[in-house]
Amino acid sequence: MTDVPQQKPDLAEVVLAARNVAKSYGNVHALKGVNFDIHRGQVTTLFGENGAGKSTLMKILSGVIQPTSGEIILDGKPVAFNNSTEARDRGISIIHQELSLAPNLSVRDNIFMGREIMGPTGVDFAEEERQARRLMAELEEDIDPLTPVEELRLGQQQIVEIARALSVDSRILIMDEPTSALSASEVEVLFKVIRDLTAKGVSIVYISHHLEEALQITDHAVVLRDGTMTAYAPRAEIDLEWIVRNMVGDNYDLGSPPEGHVFGEVALSVRDLTVADPKGGAFNVVDRLSLDLRAGEVVCIYGLMGAGRTELLETVAGRLRASSGEVVLEGREISHLSIAERIARGLALVPEDRQRDGLVQTMSVGENLSLASIASFTKGLFTQKKAERALIDASIREVTVKTSGPAAAIGSLSGGNQQKVVIGKMLATKPRVIMLDEPSRGIDIGAKAEVFKLLAEEAKRGLAVIYSTSEVGECLSIAHRIIVMHKGRISAEFDSNVSKEKIMAASGESVAA
Repeated sequence: MTDVPQQKPDLAEVVLAARNVAKSYGNVHALKGVNFDIHRGQVTTLFGENGAGKSTLMKILSGVIQPTSGEIILDGKPVAFNNSTEARDRGISIIHQELSLAPNLSVRDNIFMGREIMGPTGVDFAEEERQARRLMAELEEDIDPLTPVEELRLGQQQIVEIARALSVDSRILIMDEPTSALSASEVEVLFKVIRDLTAKGVSIVYISHHLEEALQITDHAVVLRDGTMTAYAPRAEIDLEWIVRNMVGDNYDLGSPPEGHVFGEVALSVRDLTVADPKGGAFNVVDRLSLDLRAGEVVCIYGLMGAGRTELLETVAGRLRASSGEVVLEGREISHLSIAERIARGLALVPEDRQRDGLVQTMSVGENLSLASIASFTKGLFTQKKAERALIDASIREVTVKTSGPAAAIGSLSGGNQQKVVIGKMLATKPRVIMLDEPSRGIDIGAKAEVFKLLAEEAKRGLAVIYSTSEVGECLSIAHRIIVMHKGRISAEFDSNVSKEKIMAASGESVAA
């Protein structure tokens, strides 16, 4: 085990600390004697790859799980939290990376679930609604508190999760990937809220895979690697290179457009596609859009939140219905086909929300990997177990899923490995075209590089790849061609030699932002 670096002195008071904290799951050591300090009124950013132990450490500090050894110090005294409620009662709250909302309940009910405001005759719904409206106003989000959460887009659901944590008036707030589904403007509002909180003495622990973004808000940074703290420094001494070097070493690269192969025929053709707002708005989320994708080509779609990227991919996949236009796969019109029929024809989608749409949480790693291909090894009422196991083993090997085995619970994997399972599941269907909506959302830079490398290799074998992203840096990785969307239309198209500034300008984004 590597030595834990000595933390540099910080004048701010330490309000919560981990001392030699370790956590083991059988033979797997998630944390190996970590020391970690949280300072009053400051933002401590925790960096590390998926599986480094960040979320495990935060769950221990917030009472979700208990350490195998070591101790937690609160206000200078050892404490033991049996659950998150006990931690919350002591002023510690956590915003989890994966949303924990009840989709069938309203925004108001989700914010106050488990700690309802009681009046003389029962729950005081009017006061809950008033406080929920205040929180939405503070977060500058125009969301009616009585709206069911399932009607909100993913970024708005993330705002509700943040509002729930803010409603507790915590003095220590742990944010695990709070911006993974937020637009640039929503991130700015969140940062303003964070600055207001720290000015009042609230301590923030901030976990993010958006490295440049995190540097805007942090006071000091800690890096975890393989369950061990490997680096610590105040903001003045760190930059992007320092973070990457301590996380993954010096040889980090998101890749480049795959070369050495010739593009094939047009694999996917979208013609004059129009999609009305699924929520009933008087506008089109995709407006008379046309594009072609060739076999062996990698195309990136870039755009801000609301540009229509997700709606375009979901309509092509059959999840949304087009108002007009055509979707042609290898020369055959498929707009009339179901999702399953499109998958059988060779069209696959990796959705943005892997937890809700990409994985079945009650199934194992292997069962999730084989789910989309079940028809290929099922005859009548019987499944050919040998064939299924061969497919699962091949998928785990080819997409390099780090797991204890096919029988492992899907929830036991890191976010990056869960994303590989979703991609592996769709690759197992032997597609000719694969679409990926924000494939790197919520995964670290090492896992990003592995995902993009996998896609580049598949393209060299002839697979047509199209992925969407809201991170301009990801456009300049493996894409041969970059399509920029703005308000449902293609506003620009570039080759791989374009600058970040031109991409951002074409999207309607301020380059200075």
